[in-house]
Amino acid sequence: MPELPEVEVTRLGFADRIAGARIEAVRMGKPLRWALAVEPSALVGRTVQAVRRRGKYLLIDMDEGLLLLHLGMSGSLRFTDAPLPPAGPHDHFDMVTNQGSLRLNDPRRFGAVVYAEDEGAPLALKLLGKLGVEPLSDGFDFDAFLAGLKKRQAPIKQVLLAGELVVGVGNIYASEALFLAGIRPTLAASRISRPRALRLHAAVRDVLARAVERGGSTLRDFTNTEGQSGYFQLEATVYGRAGEPCRVCSTTIRQIKQGQRSTFFCPSCQK
Repeated sequence: MPELPEVEVTRLGFADRIAGARIEAVRMGKPLRWALAVEPSALVGRTVQAVRRRGKYLLIDMDEGLLLLHLGMSGSLRFTDAPLPPAGPHDHFDMVTNQGSLRLNDPRRFGAVVYAEDEGAPLALKLLGKLGVEPLSDGFDFDAFLAGLKKRQAPIKQVLLAGELVVGVGNIYASEALFLAGIRPTLAASRISRPRALRLHAAVRDVLARAVERGGSTLRDFTNTEGQSGYFQLEATVYGRAGEPCRVCSTTIRQIKQGQRSTFFCPSCQK
């Protein structure tokens, strides 16, 4: 599933290229997770002003309204200067502009393209209103992070995945950040000491920033807007390495289930 780094890599791949573009045509394929909420033809003639990211959502600001895009479990976006080829069975959204064309491919159709008048509209608030702080922004304050941990009794990995305290730390990156911070993923968030919380705060930033630099992680479907895979998974310290020796201490990496998601950790490095 595309997480924050993959979505940010996607944004960087076309944001500058589509800024200022005039929309000439919009096509919707099979229904996605949520309806567009406006007739596709109503978007024709509008101008794209910028592309932002909020958590795992891409926000395409237009001179009137905005589009919220989510890649779901298996979605990817392509942006091309060449004419789009005929749509395939998994191509569910095309937006043609005078500066290039954007296409959403999503085999499992859990993604979405939704129109809202602005970020204060009820639909936008429903999707974005409960998202936590952006971990790569200046707003990711340590003291607020620590205070949030102290209020939560759930295991720390589940708290990171929930996205209410800090947004976008998906399954891969939560496992990696907890290893870097030396924290067992099953430990209750409220029991994490200030020094360990400080290490975790820094680890979340470090892991996500490195993942963006490496083009994200490609485990199954993810590719960037040029069709290229990410490479962060190749340097993962614990994720996907169950049964293999820890890169630090050689202890065998363990795998457990938390909330029906796989968690990977080193029993020695993560006390």
